[in-house]
Amino acid sequence: ESFEIDEEKTDNKYDYIFLLHNFSLWYIIRVDYGVFAINRSVLIDYCILILIGRNFMISAGDFRNGTTFELDGNVVSIVEFQHVKPGKGAAFVRTKVKNVITGAVTEKTFNPSDKYQEAFIERREMQYLYNDGDLYYFMDNETYEQIPINSSVLGDSFKFVKENMVCKVLSYKGSVFGVEPPLFVELLVTQTDAGFKGDTATNATKPATLETGAEIKVPLFVEEGDKIKIDTRTGEYLERA
Repeated sequence: ESFEIDEEKTDNKYDYIFLLHNFSLWYIIRVDYGVFAINRSVLIDYCILILIGRNFMISAGDFRNGTTFELDGNVVSIVEFQHVKPGKGAAFVRTKVKNVITGAVTEKTFNPSDKYQEAFIERREMQYLYNDGDLYYFMDNETYEQIPINSSVLGDSFKFVKENMVCKVLSYKGSVFGVEPPLFVELLVTQTDAGFKGDTATNATKPATLETGAEIKVPLFVEEGDKIKIDTRTGEYLERA
């Protein structure tokens, strides 16, 4: 299908948005004289952003935890915020902001009336397939599209991911900058020292190697061949699965 677009009728690039649907369940969006493809799982997020405001600007006075916006050429997210009204002087917003690309956290204050460009971070569920050297291949389970991701953007928690697990691939303006593994995974213990079957205390630990090659601390009663549950955010043992 095609559309004839009179570009002179609007100064707002968001006035023309066309959604097309084909048999592979992908949507084509015509925005700002360009053509972009996004899958169905992301479509609702785009629509919400369009309904909230066409210019995608947010005031510092409206900051909340998780708000993502552009700052000095970087994409940052609010980690903590506090509205401060001193006895003398103007009110301000004290925050901790996290660079979503590098993970660096810094403290910064804002004038509540200052406006910033909101940033849309795409979180796309994809299945990890295999790696070839420094390239790790992921597949979209709806479209079966496969993309390679360099090991430099995977993050330390990816050591708990094994083939066929579903992760969230993070990207900004089409550029992948990170991969979020499942919050909890179940993995086999492939090597650990012999423990004591009757010792169920969890305050005493020993090192263990998992099927992905990751090493963690586990209670003394955990043995080789056990399947255990792990919190990928902290790398901590939770329980036997």
